[in-house]
Amino acid sequence: MPIKITECPRDAMQGIHNFILTDIKAAYINLLLQVGFDTIDFGSFVSPKAIPQLSDTAEVLSRLDFGGTRSKLLAIIANYRGAEDAVKHPEITYLGYPFSISETFQLRNTNNTIAQAFENLQRINELCAANNKQLLVYLSMGFGNPYGDEWNTGIIEQWTGRLVAEGIKNIALADTIGIANEAQIARIYPKLVELFPETEFGIHLHSTPDTWRPKINAAYQSGCKRFDTAIKGYGGCPMAADELTGNIATENLIAYLEAQNELTGLDMEKLWQAMEFSGRVFV
Repeated sequence: MPIKITECPRDAMQGIHNFILTDIKAAYINLLLQVGFDTIDFGSFVSPKAIPQLSDTAEVLSRLDFGGTRSKLLAIIANYRGAEDAVKHPEITYLGYPFSISETFQLRNTNNTIAQAFENLQRINELCAANNKQLLVYLSMGFGNPYGDEWNTGIIEQWTGRLVAEGIKNIALADTIGIANEAQIARIYPKLVELFPETEFGIHLHSTPDTWRPKINAAYQSGCKRFDTAIKGYGGCPMAADELTGNIATENLIAYLEAQNELTGLDMEKLWQAMEFSGRVFV
């Protein structure tokens, strides 16, 4: 199985205070579509009050050019209503749902308990199946949480088992606050793959600029084939203790993979154009 990279401009943009013009967002994502990433996490269908930066997701989508691209689109949703909006768009392949194994974070993030969030997830998965979409579930707080909620690998395995039992084929372990270390990743990731061999597990890591390599290496050596990153590491992590913690830079992941003789199949010229253009997006 080839390496799959999900480029995450949505994650990079959503915390920016000043509104990024719709034309700029669309132009940036159009460049990313030409690079050849497996998936583009391009927007979200959530309340504009919650994330005003992404209130124009549908408008951005209408301006995208899919000519010649192999990339699939991913949109984040947080409830059933958002999923109903997202499935109307044939261009979208994946709906991403953040499911936290931290009760406190689930309440803060979606105003639901874990039990309520799981019920929502079941309904959303049925909606996806009826509309030819794939549900990708992010196991949020997958490596610990700052709230004192109970956390252990058994809890991760338990909830993963329940997700798989619902027929969910795509799960990403999310290091929401950037606290994962290589030992954790090397322990947790292979175990999930062993227990649930029919599921595709990705990984969404946060890191400081000088600590990304051991985490990526641990995931890669554990057999991970699906990575979430963002150009230049844009996108903060507001709950992290270190303000430098954010997304892992796409260019760093690519350099690492090339050193492992992995062929990414990306158009590097288009990547450099997107990196240059990113300076107009994140100002």
